[in-house]
Amino acid sequence: MNTTTYKKMAGTAAVFVCADLNKASPVERDGLTWSAKELHLQNLPSDCCMKPAMASVLALEGLEEYDPPQSGDLRRVESLGVNFVYSAGIRGWVQQ
Repeated sequence: MNTTTYKKMAGTAAVFVCADLNKASPVERDGLTWSAKELHLQNLPSDCCMKPAMASVLALEGLEEYDPPQSGDLRRVESLGVNFVYSAGIRGWVQQ
């Protein structure tokens, strides 16, 4: 069972990073955290589909316009050096 908690990235509609991410990252300062269950991670496909890397988390949100993500899409975000998986249940990206 995944007990990781997540915080939303500041300036994004739905990009979540692990609450204990030890890299400089602009997370929302409202104190809210989400569980894997709240982010519907249990509904992701067991095999993720690796997609091209993105420069930043803001680039993830721009995909809706030209390359709509599917549940289980996986993209590396170079600025943070971590992978994010798309959850259709929240229409957002969660750090893997």
